[in-house]
Amino acid sequence: MTDQKEYVRLAAMADIHCSKTSQDALRPLFTQINDQSDILVIGGDLTDYGLPEEAEILVEELTDVHIPIIAVLGNHDYEAEQIDDLKQIFCERGITILDGDTCEIHGISFAGIKGFGGGFGQGTLGYWGEPAIKRFVQEALDETLRLESALARLQTEQRVAVLHYAPIRETVEGEPPEIFPFLGCSRLEEPLNRAPVTAVLHGHAHAGAPEGRTSNDIPVYNVSLPVLQRAFPDQPPFRILELPYTA
Repeated sequence: MTDQKEYVRLAAMADIHCSKTSQDALRPLFTQINDQSDILVIGGDLTDYGLPEEAEILVEELTDVHIPIIAVLGNHDYEAEQIDDLKQIFCERGITILDGDTCEIHGISFAGIKGFGGGFGQGTLGYWGEPAIKRFVQEALDETLRLESALARLQTEQRVAVLHYAPIRETVEGEPPEIFPFLGCSRLEEPLNRAPVTAVLHGHAHAGAPEGRTSNDIPVYNVSLPVLQRAFPDQPPFRILELPYTA
């Protein structure tokens, strides 16, 4: 923590995509984060193929990080269908994985889910038609309800929502419009506006925009590593948010 405790510095990033060849590649970046922030928040896609071996490598790369780590999982983390193994590896390292859950650190409360796709605004996919479409939409609805339930349990003044999929269209702008429905969903925005939250962090849209706002003017940050590298080429690829320390 900072000595004066006037604010808490969150380092936010997403889409690490740690692979079997990432050994020793990420440690210098994590060392910078440890030195410059009080909490590390990761918005999904910690691994590339969702393999336990990749999770073990990432844990090793995080050896020099002694600040609290909060994360949600992303679609890549689900690829190998070994989610329970990944969660166990990360939890044993002390990483808090939020999957419809909440936590509070340094007076800031966090709610996190993976989220899902479905599109934005008038283009949001409706619950109608073939069973396959209905299942797709139901997944987005279920994730939205889980987010709403988690947000309702937050009790501090400073509240941060962590997702993998985008809750607004603005932060996926730059991606091909054809894939917008697979990058996020407007349904996720509704509980964020009602909460309300201080900030929203997400990843997934590698070619999207670094920031936007919900319809209720809540800041939304796309902290995907490729986005940060492109938008801020002279800075290391993590975003620092300073929130008042109120505990």
